[in-house]
Amino acid sequence: MSTMTFEVQGMTCGACVGRVERILSAVDGAGKAEANLARGTATVAGGDAPSLALALSKAGFGTVEETLTLAVEGMTCASCVGRVERGLADIPGVLDARVNLATERAEVRFLAGAVQTDALISTIKTLGYVGKVQKATEAEPKTDATAALRRQLLLALALALPVFVLEMGGHLIPAFHHFIMATIGTQTSWLIQFVLTSLVLIGPGRMFYIRGWASLRHLAPDMNALVMIGTFAAYSFSVVATFAPTLLPSSARAVYFEAAAVIVTLILAGRWMEARAKGRTGAAIARLVGLSPKTARVTRGGTIIDLALADVMTGDTLHLRPGEKVAVDGVVLDGQSYVDESMLTGEPAAVAKAIGDTVTGGTVNGTGALTYRAERVGGDTMLAQIIRMVEQAQGARLPVQDLVNKITGWFVPAVLGVAVLTVLVWLVFGPAPTLPHALVAGVAVLIIACPCAMGLAVPVSIMVGTGRAAELGVLFRRGDALQGLPSVDVVAFDKTGTLTAGRPEMTDLVLAPGFASAVVLARVAAVEGKSEHPIAQAILRAAAERGLEVPPAFDFASHTGYGIAAQVSGQRVLVGSARFLTREGVELGDLEKAGDALARNGKTPLFAALGGKIAAVIGVADPVKAGTPEAIAALRAIGLRLVMISGDNEATAKVIAGELGIREVVAGVLPDGKVAALEGLRAGGARLAFVGDGINDAPALAAADVGVAIGTGTDVAIEAADVVLMSGDLRGVVSALAVSRATMRNIKQNLFWAFGYSAALIPVAAGVLYPVWGVQLSPMLAAGAMALSSVFVLTNALRLRWVGS
Repeated sequence: MSTMTFEVQGMTCGACVGRVERILSAVDGAGKAEANLARGTATVAGGDAPSLALALSKAGFGTVEETLTLAVEGMTCASCVGRVERGLADIPGVLDARVNLATERAEVRFLAGAVQTDALISTIKTLGYVGKVQKATEAEPKTDATAALRRQLLLALALALPVFVLEMGGHLIPAFHHFIMATIGTQTSWLIQFVLTSLVLIGPGRMFYIRGWASLRHLAPDMNALVMIGTFAAYSFSVVATFAPTLLPSSARAVYFEAAAVIVTLILAGRWMEARAKGRTGAAIARLVGLSPKTARVTRGGTIIDLALADVMTGDTLHLRPGEKVAVDGVVLDGQSYVDESMLTGEPAAVAKAIGDTVTGGTVNGTGALTYRAERVGGDTMLAQIIRMVEQAQGARLPVQDLVNKITGWFVPAVLGVAVLTVLVWLVFGPAPTLPHALVAGVAVLIIACPCAMGLAVPVSIMVGTGRAAELGVLFRRGDALQGLPSVDVVAFDKTGTLTAGRPEMTDLVLAPGFASAVVLARVAAVEGKSEHPIAQAILRAAAERGLEVPPAFDFASHTGYGIAAQVSGQRVLVGSARFLTREGVELGDLEKAGDALARNGKTPLFAALGGKIAAVIGVADPVKAGTPEAIAALRAIGLRLVMISGDNEATAKVIAGELGIREVVAGVLPDGKVAALEGLRAGGARLAFVGDGINDAPALAAADVGVAIGTGTDVAIEAADVVLMSGDLRGVVSALAVSRATMRNIKQNLFWAFGYSAALIPVAAGVLYPVWGVQLSPMLAAGAMALSSVFVLTNALRLRWVGS
């Protein structure tokens, strides 16, 4: 019985220790348990980690979980995935193990302190694969693995080609057969084929035998086992025919060395093409990693030096020259420039940067020079976070993948059974010589049924799809959102900061007769300069944009709920609502109607009086974001039901909704009422996506079937969401839908091909066409078809790289 030690949270006294020991000992399969209060750990003999963690959780104690990502080399099919997952899950202390064939990674979740990394890697090695710790932001071009496969393929090709020519040349060109007979003879030809084929199986083909035998030893046969059994059967029969021909009937004396050699060569060719295609599926991550510069110019000890990016620390002062990449996230201390942030937002226009503005690592500086202070470095930078999110999305396992894994779990054993049955049927009912026919049919079944395409069908589409989404500024934080988004019926939007800019702007300035706009706006700005209200900031920005000189304000007074007042340039200036000015004895005159008109258009009217006389009514509104009308029109065009949820009054909310063409509005909703509003929209079983940006949107983002957060919003909202739009442009919602729909369609195509291909060709390989047309599938053709099946799946997935182009 294995023993594991792991961390336990919540133990505070001796009574807790006794309770933890009793709880753990009571779990099925567990033996004696010992808890250590000082170290905060528990040691238990036997029992599985998930059951132990669940028992502690129910009793009010907690366990600490850790997650480790491992790179796993040598996996070739869905059966390999299942074997590695089961092997890792069986290690004491492991809570869950998930393996992705396309990314060649294993994500292991385990109880802290219970599992050593060496144990995980050792288990993977025992299963016949190579495991190593995967660095979080390591690019994986897989060039070394691809180059090694290419070398193996070229060697196999050089050895197999003479074997194929010697054996099959005579069948294609009768004169060549007579030439062989007249020169080296049949026996010498067979001996040459034996030597060359042996070299193929011992050299390039050895990997199939090592991994195939390991899978058979663990009673979990995989694709390598099928190749091993098939090629070994053909090779063994040929060896007997060559060196002990009397053991076989004279009619069955033939060799199939070429089948064994060519099968290995063709499968290696398929593996090489797969490796090249896999390298392209991970191109998005490689490009993201490549965005970071290798070094940064940093002030240290009063001088500017070049430092490796890993040596940059928070608080360092960095210097950015024209055309260079920003090294880390920071705040500008000096200088002005334009920075290309398209890698974050997808927007081609450069963004102006000046003192106090933020810069993001990986973006590209324009023609100016900047000095900035490092705020976030290493794994905390925005780029590092994006890479992590893309990696997590690419490694995600959709619900459909679990079904595929269950099917492939019994598929290989079933194929072995079909192969045995095929051989028996041919031996009993086949034409003479029955043994060679039975051998060819059995080997063809084993080779044609290798489940490579099945294992790749889902993960490669996820990899390419999520990578393409990242290039379009859309990050899928959770993999199941990729499967859930296409089935959404309703899309609900928060208004402020999502549909609109979230920052009020002055839109109108209607003047009373006798007043100049520059004077009025400058004096109103002087009063508003004493206020922190967002509307005040809008007026100050408008004055700054017009280049107005704002005079000082004195005797400032705020009248809560009404307005503000101050002395400016010798005049008393009043700014506020209509009722404020009326209360102060100011006649509004014709501007009252102008204010009503602004309100009807969804704008906030702000009245201003100078020296006791009405001077202007100012319209302030939160403008609709650029791109929002286009996004709403596109979503409506594909038949989605669109709803706006807002805390504003109904009149204002409906003005914005009408402008955008959104027919349904839920207005006057308090932050804690958004979840209830979503539940109401779900009536009738509709699936719902919610798009928001603020802290008050986090509950709704979490409650929706798919939560979509604006990347320019709060961290809380982003953490609660399933999908993040990096640019804040709502056209990203359209891109997210397009990518998710295309990806799910691609997955269905891949699965249809992978399973349909096997279902159609296994009977052909078994020989169902022989009684009708006398056609029997060659094992070599079976190997070529099997390799092309995987290449088809990968090539089909790579089409997703052009979604949204």
